[in-house]
Order: sequence, then structure tokens, then C-alpha cells
Amino acid sequence: MMNAIQTKKEKGFTLIELVMVIVILGILAAFALPRFADLSGDAEEAALQGARGAVKSASSIAHSAWLANGQGATVTLEGVDITMTNGYPAADSGDADGGTADAVGIVEAAQLSSDDFTLTYTSDDNELEVASDNCSFTYTEATTNGEGDNVPPEISAVTCS
Repeated sequence: MMNAIQTKKEKGFTLIELVMVIVILGILAAFALPRFADLSGDAEEAALQGARGAVKSASSIAHSAWLANGQGATVTLEGVDITMTNGYPAADSGDADGGTADAVGIVEAAQLSSDDFTLTYTSDDNELEVASDNCSFTYTEATTNGEGDNVPPEISAVTCS
């Protein structure tokens, strides 16, 4: 006759097995964390690259409209009069929403927003700096050369500090 009390084998994990799983997960996390730690910097640079692309495209579109419409002082893009300087959108401070229609230039043409970027206009250099926390680029207004030909605006590369 068998023992009336049979020993059941308990099923489950031992404390050592659980500790080892936690250690392995910790090691994997230590290797994976640096790959994902700097995503905000990459996102910031990507946002500015997008804004730079918008500025380049808006500048070209406005110049094309300026050529097609008789080379006036303004062109109309999406119902907004864009002030032109030497055939390209003027650098501006982005205060067109403040009611100063003569200040509407590349900021409105590229549909940049001061909610998304810091827009700093320097009138001495006719230059607009578009920046976020650590990255920026500049749009320098179009000029003319010594022969009276228009020189396209300079749009710097995005730099991050």
C-alpha cells in the first residue's frame, strides 16, 4: 500500500531563477538605452530640417510667382501678399499676424510659426534666424550683384550645438 500522503512536486520559479532573469533584463536595458536616449535631439534637428525645406520651397515658389506676375513688389500666395526683395521673399520678423502687412515675407510664405520656432530678424543684415532649443539656420535676404542681377537668398545648413 502506498503512503496515504503523497508528496506533490511544487511547480514555479526559484528565487535564483527570478534574480537571473532580472539581471539579464537589466543588462539588455543597459545596452539598448543609449540608442534611444537622444531621440529628442534628433527630432529637434528633423523639425528644423523640415522648416528649412519649407523656406527653400517657399522662396522658389514665390520667385516663380514673381517672375510670372510681372515682377512687382509683392506676390500673393494662398491669399497672403508676400513682400518681395530682389525677386525673393523678404526676410522678416514674422509679425504679420500683428497687423503689419508690409512685414510679410519668408515667415508667412513658408508658414513658419513662432509657436514652433524662435524667429529672430536682424535688420542690419536682413537676416532671419529660425531656431529651436539647440539648433538653428538662417535665411539671408536676396541681394543684387554689381551688374544689377538678383542673387538668390542664402539659406544656411541646420547647425546644432
